Amino acid sequence: MRGPLGAVAGKYPSSSDSNCGMGNANNDIIKHSRKCRDLVFLVIFIAFWIAMIVNSSFAFNQGNPLRLNYGLDYEGNVCGERHGDQDLRELEIRYWLNSNQVYQSGVKDSKFELSNARSICLLDCPVPSEDSLNWVCDYPEGDIRISLDDWIDRNYDYFADLTPELRNTSLQLQGPCYPVIFPSVNVYWTCQFIARASNVSLNHWEQMGGVKVIEDIAIDRSIHKSVNSRSSVLKRYVADVGKAWPVLLVCGGFLPLFLSIIWLLMIRHFTAGMPWFTVFIFNVLMVSVTMFYYMKAGWIGNDAISPIIGEHDPYYRVSARELNHLHVAAVFMTILMIVAFLSSIAIVRRILMATSVLKVAAKVIGEVQALIIFPTIPYTMLAVFFMFWLSAALHLFSSGSVVQNDCGANCCAYSLKEKRLSCNSCCGYSIHYTSHIAAAILFHLFGGYWATQFFLGCSSTVVAGSVASYYWTRGETSPEIPFLPVFSSMKRLARYSLGSVALGSLIVSSVESTRFILEALRRKLKHVNSVPGSWIGKVVYQTSQGCVRLIGCIIKSVNHNAYIMIAKTGKGFVKASEMATELIMGNILRIGKLNVIGDVILFLGKLCVSLSSALFAFLMLDTHRYKSAHNKIASPLFPVLVCWGFGYIVANLFFGVVVMSIDTMILSFCQDSDEHQGTAQYAPPLLIETLNDQDEMQRLTQ
Repeated sequence: MRGPLGAVAGKYPSSSDSNCGMGNANNDIIKHSRKCRDLVFLVIFIAFWIAMIVNSSFAFNQGNPLRLNYGLDYEGNVCGERHGDQDLRELEIRYWLNSNQVYQSGVKDSKFELSNARSICLLDCPVPSEDSLNWVCDYPEGDIRISLDDWIDRNYDYFADLTPELRNTSLQLQGPCYPVIFPSVNVYWTCQFIARASNVSLNHWEQMGGVKVIEDIAIDRSIHKSVNSRSSVLKRYVADVGKAWPVLLVCGGFLPLFLSIIWLLMIRHFTAGMPWFTVFIFNVLMVSVTMFYYMKAGWIGNDAISPIIGEHDPYYRVSARELNHLHVAAVFMTILMIVAFLSSIAIVRRILMATSVLKVAAKVIGEVQALIIFPTIPYTMLAVFFMFWLSAALHLFSSGSVVQNDCGANCCAYSLKEKRLSCNSCCGYSIHYTSHIAAAILFHLFGGYWATQFFLGCSSTVVAGSVASYYWTRGETSPEIPFLPVFSSMKRLARYSLGSVALGSLIVSSVESTRFILEALRRKLKHVNSVPGSWIGKVVYQTSQGCVRLIGCIIKSVNHNAYIMIAKTGKGFVKASEMATELIMGNILRIGKLNVIGDVILFLGKLCVSLSSALFAFLMLDTHRYKSAHNKIASPLFPVLVCWGFGYIVANLFFGVVVMSIDTMILSFCQDSDEHQGTAQYAPPLLIETLNDQDEMQRLTQ
């Protein structure tokens, strides 16, 4: 067992303290020399924040979140945008004018692509007439002397005002007006053709001398393929997060804040029943959230999500990737629910042990009452950061430049601006994404994760410092200044240890990012059948994946305990990690079993808060606001997952008070015992009773 780890409270007299090289008397509870640590990594973190601001500025300058939902018209304008060549703020639905071009894009081996077909932005999908022929004409320009509002009031039809020449080009499907032959339905802000031509409209078209209109299932298939492409689905998921920002604010911000504070208060006053209550509520929430996934997937009831927006024929069905993803999520949640239930049964006999652990934390929280309030400080900082980060992410995902395609396709279309028929090229417009945008997105995602870990690390260090102060003074906190331990711990963090926290959070972020990249490569290799075929290769391959996950878990555990030692001793991150590891390994038999079961109960508590956030997010997203036309979300999957994640982060901040209180007390106890020949001198009686009563622990775990 190692020797003394350094000067601690009460053991040595007060010594001078240094403030980054400047002498200053230190009268804090933990009294020993400190100095600024890991400054290089603090500089790196500051440089990273500057880069994040520059990266976000690029996003706000180049991005347009409307691109995530709406398509482009034949002039390159984004539907629904008010600042383009046309004021399209109410015209959000993309409609393809020339049905023959849509057909050509759906024919196998055809070089014509749907992005080059002539499209326009409308208020709603046009419907074929029952007794005549309806038309949809280009935006009124040139010699067409009507306003955009009048054009909308006329149902986009000014065919009767055209000259004989323009009527003739229209009959050749060359514009500026095009017949409405096929019915269509609004699928994710795109008019998807139903491959059943209106007989009345088709007869009128043929009687007027119009060219042959092809009726084929390829018309339906072509648009459906475009709407359900992976890039389109990803854009809709990101757009859903932007649309559901009130849900994120309530269910991802305020609700977990309220529930976390309530949970801490219950820990303080109802310690004995909290483990049982936590396990019960956890299982109820798991079942409830799983049932909501079943409902939205269409396996229970009639409330499955639909890609069709607005009123439509109830007998018409359209498939969507989002529904398939909900099916997968429902199956995954079912597996988690079963595992959770079986795990709950397995730990029932050990819950009394968790009660004794929570009593220690409740005692500390009761004495240092500011610990309940303190997490609101990092919570506020995280809330401001996430609002900025999410807004920048929406703009970053929609960044790019609108450019005309280089397709080389030949077709004719009349231009009202140029007052002539152009047959050189009919290439449409697309949003061009460059490689640096992908790099900017990855940097933004990594930056968000690193910043989150940094805030959590700072919060953990402050709590650990406050609890260590309580321990090394035998719980003699000042009743006149109950916030003093927390304020002192915050001061020590800000003056000496920000660089160490920056290093610890960087290590976790780097390991997790590497694991994510390796997992993505694994799926890609599996997709192209590049996974080793031999059983030896498969064993090695799966073992490597398990090692990466194990390293990630070890790093998180080391970081957690390193923050405690940083707060207690003021050492740098590497030295603090070494000290924490030696303490734990030297006392593993004493604290291992007790600490694990306590951490499990606290982890379940965090999941209860985050599951509650997910459940209420489902309820809010099931209201008319998010099922109506304008605000309709494609799927509740992403908003619910984001609320789930935010809820867990908020719970981590507040539950970290309990976790860090327990772990700091245990590590302090181990250090105290090591320095006093196995007998802790500063430990409060409740902690000694909990840790030293080996017979009781043995009885509870048999």
